[in-house]
Amino acid sequence: MARFLYLLLIAAVLIGGTSCKKEPKPGNNTGNVPGDTTKNPTGVDVPAGTPDGVSFLNSGKSAIFNLYAPGKKSVAVIGEFNSWQSTAMKNSKDGTRWWIQVDNLDATKEYAYQYLIDGSLKVADPYTEKVLDPDNDKSIPATNYPNLKAYPTGSTTGIVSTFWASQPAYTWQITNFTRPDPKNLVVYELLVRDFVQTHDYKTIKDTLNYFVRLGVNAIELMPVSEFEGNDSWGYNPNFYFAPDKYYGTKNDLKALIDACHVKGIAVIQDIVLNHSFGSSPMVQMYYSGTPSTGAPTAANPWYNMVPTHPYNVGFQFNHESAATKYFVKNVLKWWMTEYHIDGFRFDLAKGFTQTNSGSDVNLWGQYDASRVAIWKDYNSFMKGIDPKFYVILEYFAGNQEESELADQGMMTWANLSVNGEQALMSYNDSGGSWDLSGLFYNSWNFTNPYALVGYFESHDEARLQYKNEQYGNSSGTYSTKDLATGLQRDEMGAAFMFSSPGPKMLWEFGERGYDINNDDASPGGRLGDKPPHWEYMADPNRAHLYKVYSQMIKWKIKNPVFTTTSFNYNLSGTVKTIQLNGTDGTNVEVVGNFGVTSQTSDVAFTAIGSWTDNLTGISINVTALPYSMTLAPGEYHVYSNKALL
Repeated sequence: MARFLYLLLIAAVLIGGTSCKKEPKPGNNTGNVPGDTTKNPTGVDVPAGTPDGVSFLNSGKSAIFNLYAPGKKSVAVIGEFNSWQSTAMKNSKDGTRWWIQVDNLDATKEYAYQYLIDGSLKVADPYTEKVLDPDNDKSIPATNYPNLKAYPTGSTTGIVSTFWASQPAYTWQITNFTRPDPKNLVVYELLVRDFVQTHDYKTIKDTLNYFVRLGVNAIELMPVSEFEGNDSWGYNPNFYFAPDKYYGTKNDLKALIDACHVKGIAVIQDIVLNHSFGSSPMVQMYYSGTPSTGAPTAANPWYNMVPTHPYNVGFQFNHESAATKYFVKNVLKWWMTEYHIDGFRFDLAKGFTQTNSGSDVNLWGQYDASRVAIWKDYNSFMKGIDPKFYVILEYFAGNQEESELADQGMMTWANLSVNGEQALMSYNDSGGSWDLSGLFYNSWNFTNPYALVGYFESHDEARLQYKNEQYGNSSGTYSTKDLATGLQRDEMGAAFMFSSPGPKMLWEFGERGYDINNDDASPGGRLGDKPPHWEYMADPNRAHLYKVYSQMIKWKIKNPVFTTTSFNYNLSGTVKTIQLNGTDGTNVEVVGNFGVTSQTSDVAFTAIGSWTDNLTGISINVTALPYSMTLAPGEYHVYSNKALL
């Protein structure tokens, strides 16, 4: 959940700017937020079917502005179309909405605008597709965002929103993409800012063959919706319908997604709906106190005044609120339909709770019926739009709760970073710290075999190879701190992780043994830019690690034996084994010595006969069961009784 990011960012929560606005298509809204119909009996209701934000009439020559702002005394729209002079908006009969139709617009022009609330507060539209930021836009290179509209300096202050009736449309090449089955899913998590030094969608689009060679069938983009500042991991969101301009235009993002689909790669969006930060108009509209010490008021229809769980940062959404549910569903639908996203990875999904656990992490993780109901509702909504949509939760709650969600078709992250680190460094501390059994769903008491997204590395975790080099175990001349030895042990880790059935994830550059500590980047510390180190691929040991990753991923996806529910494993000892029994007669035996000395072990192959190590092509003849093997430290094999495809 990017915990360290949150702790660093919490001090930077500011209410200072005004916000931005988006132009949803007519019919984008998912229903009406309940209101009191006796609130304003002389009011005028917004025309039926009008979505939130800006919608267009008369071929873009007219626009309706529609803002949900219950309890406000007055709302006006200001912008370039009225020379930044107030145009009063009408209040609906239930008192919750403010709207106005503006005519005589130029459909070919991009307009900047804001809302003026109660005569003093200027905010951008929460539904905007694009913002103009007087502080941060100046740092966006023209190569990433050509012809960016200039900020209306001298006319207003704070963040503004824009609309554009006839903005350039994107023509999709692929409109019927067939997503990989979750049981075969291999996800590559990446941060646009760091994956390529240009930090833009266009360069990643031109680099997709790297993923094709690696074999992954999905990429997961760390948050790309508008966030505070430019240089960020993206977990400090403020506008939920607008792609952050630092990475490129909205059509650049669409082109990247489209190009991924052309190559058979799904795109998963890391989305942050636990909280917002201070420049969000939804925070600013109902807020009291100073920017650094204030909080949402009790009148805020979306946010809690006080967070309900210990890992919250920013201002926490109340997902039991009808207004929040309405807003979130509009956000989800927008990205699903407008950007053809294939799935969401929900950051801090366990935080969607109104059960106040204070600072008690254990209490936060206990079964929460309200949280389960919230997630079942959101999942049903998404699956109603697209039954095969991926819903991946960063949850980390109790097994009962996660299993219940898994039975509804949701997937949850299975963090095995500590166990993977300990095993590859060869430290079996008390408590089974290097036990890798968590790679298998039955160890979690799940009934859905394909609901756990297992991984050894994510953006939150220490790098495996960094840990090897800094803290690895040794015996005599064998040391896991040695680069070549550590990389070979990373290969062994990949062999075991990708052999276990169910979806898997790798964090960018783990396939080349990335060894920069998360906290070492300078400037910026943990959240600072990390160099991609493409030159690592010239190192033969790193290139071989990439080759093993690639081969294991491709075997996992192509061979049904890796989706079997008939298996045995022994992943708690020094010599670890996985046995997979395929329905087509293909059996796989993975064996590895995670110690730093030679080990002799009896391995339970399924049958006597010839078994071939698919990585080396060398065969052994199993003459008796169990079969006694002596393995050098770090030695591993992926045997099968039939050649893998």
